[in-house]
Amino acid sequence: MLRYAPYLLLLFCLLQISTAKSASYYDPSHRWTTIETQNFSVHFYEGERNLAVRVGRIAEEVLDDIRKLFDFTSEGKIDIASLPFVLPFVLSKAVGPYSKLDKEEAAELASNIRLLYPFTLIILTLYAYDAKGINGFDGLKGRKILNGPPRGTASLNSRSLIQLMSGLKADEDYESVTVNWNQMPAAIIDGTVDAVLVPAMFPGPRVTRASAAGAMTMWSMPKDTFEAEASQKFLNKPGSTPYIVPLADIQAAMGSGWTIISEDDKFRGKAVPGGDMVNKSMDEELAYQLTMAHIENIDSIKKLAPFMKTLNFGVMDRSVHGLCGANKVKFHPGAVRAWEESGYKVPDCAKP
Repeated sequence: MLRYAPYLLLLFCLLQISTAKSASYYDPSHRWTTIETQNFSVHFYEGERNLAVRVGRIAEEVLDDIRKLFDFTSEGKIDIASLPFVLPFVLSKAVGPYSKLDKEEAAELASNIRLLYPFTLIILTLYAYDAKGINGFDGLKGRKILNGPPRGTASLNSRSLIQLMSGLKADEDYESVTVNWNQMPAAIIDGTVDAVLVPAMFPGPRVTRASAAGAMTMWSMPKDTFEAEASQKFLNKPGSTPYIVPLADIQAAMGSGWTIISEDDKFRGKAVPGGDMVNKSMDEELAYQLTMAHIENIDSIKKLAPFMKTLNFGVMDRSVHGLCGANKVKFHPGAVRAWEESGYKVPDCAKP
């Protein structure tokens, strides 16, 4: 098991075989797991097992086809990692978990990373039991709010969002509560907290477990505040993007036990974008076939679980995934070829 994302990414950058390993939002308390297939190691963190299993299965199928067509042979395991974009960013700067690395070495390691396909990893959003009588961001004063785990930046992001959306400051206007990820469902269900603003999926395991204990409401971020300059600066910092999807999609995904509130027909939140990444030395044809297999299966991927259709698979908008700008991760040449042959426009600034 790989418990910490920094070690995963460092291994991913250093591996030099024919194909290689693969803040806003970074959280070392995430538990990382590796699924092993015959030829691949697929690394993922909590909540992504279904996707990782599918990635491994498709990768094996594609690799077998490539071997037959091109007499391709790999040495050792081929590694694919599902990573938030913030990790290559902080690695490139030799900061945070990589602060002990030489700056030039760190920048070179980060430059080895290539993207196959992007998607949204998780979304920060506010929710609470109806029985708590909370009326959104304006109803948090004097309440106990679950902001995330004690370590990492998830809690910092949560507190910052509350202050941006409501003007309320942690431990001055409300009580900030932090617990480890595996303790969060219990803290929500047993009433330790009044409301929750932590990363979620629609619906992910945490919210599903909580809603089994009673009707709940989830709030979109207020439109005017969300669109304000200060909020947009925060939402677009490295490793984050604004999340805007049709309100009906979230309501359909969450089901009848949830009330989803927005002032219009859009749902707004803070997204953590990322994608499946590999080393730049991966054979171009293999990268092409892996990406093409993903593209051809986008519709079925969205059907794997209710939350999958809300994670922007198949979207190539740079503003949705935070491509370019401070995000230096480029697509693998084989991935660019697959996307463009399939009719998608890859932003020029995200090409190698």
